[in-house]
Amino acid sequence: MAKGFMGMMSLVLALVVFSAVGVGTASAQAAGLKKEFYKKSCPQAEDIARKVAWGRVAGNRELAAKFLRMFFHDCFVRGCDASVLLDSPTNTAEKNAAPNLSLAGFDVIDEVKAALEQACPGVVSCADIVALAARDSVSFQYKKNLWEVETGRRDGTVSSDQMALDNIPAPTSTFDILLSNFSSKGLGLQDLVVLSGGHTIGVGHCNLFSSRLFNFTGKKNNPSDVDPALNPPYAKFLQGQCRRNLQDPNDNTTVVPMDPGSSLSFDNHYFVNLKAHQGIFTSDATLLTNGRAANIVDKLQDPGVFFDAFKNSIKRMGQIDVLTGTNGQIRKKCNVVN
Repeated sequence: MAKGFMGMMSLVLALVVFSAVGVGTASAQAAGLKKEFYKKSCPQAEDIARKVAWGRVAGNRELAAKFLRMFFHDCFVRGCDASVLLDSPTNTAEKNAAPNLSLAGFDVIDEVKAALEQACPGVVSCADIVALAARDSVSFQYKKNLWEVETGRRDGTVSSDQMALDNIPAPTSTFDILLSNFSSKGLGLQDLVVLSGGHTIGVGHCNLFSSRLFNFTGKKNNPSDVDPALNPPYAKFLQGQCRRNLQDPNDNTTVVPMDPGSSLSFDNHYFVNLKAHQGIFTSDATLLTNGRAANIVDKLQDPGVFFDAFKNSIKRMGQIDVLTGTNGQIRKKCNVVN
């Protein structure tokens, strides 16, 4: 990062004002969460979780995007309660819903849980493990924590594929739909734009955006029928990568890096690409259709501003409808209720 983690002070101050939106709601949800929740009950908990995560990410850098996405998908359905990890004998759990079929890394979560159960049986929740795995896997690149994770979550006992379909934002969402979805979780406009920056790592499945490339106005098999919001050379590149979806719109195996040239590096490059009209999903491009959102995108092109903003927004996301105190349970295994 050429500018490190230092942002221009004026921009940071501007973002602080934006960050105030939704703070009250999120703070109310955070009762029971705190830094170093396990300091007495399992002092080595975060070190154990980090060691496992870093060991696995060292061999597979793609895990960072997978855990960040897992955390997001967990929190947006019934809150951050690890319900996304539960298995269902009838295939009706969250992980069986279409938006979650491409989730991965469950084996690593199980590995962290097993290590923690050996050290401190029945103490650390799977919900906290998901939150820590997202932070630790993304932070591996920098060898230091990029944000603070408050802990103290407990695990839910209900997991519904329909609730996942109803709550996880679709990549085809318009701006108003996205803002409404985030607002329903106690998150504001600032959080919507900042957390979209998570697309700086990972890949996108062609079938989720190919309609922008080949059939935008309904003119089938017309190579020039492209979403005009896409940068033309970038659209041509995507067409080449996603050619299979022209013949088979249901192909869900072809993928493209979401952040061209920087898909394994967690940085602010997503916003640079977005301003160049290289947002891969409709839900990315739509951020430029709102004046206030576009203004935030401009500010987030500064690396320091992005990192400061991201650590605040993901902390608020991690507070969504958490179970604490005597609510929920501490699962012995993350994929089944006790």
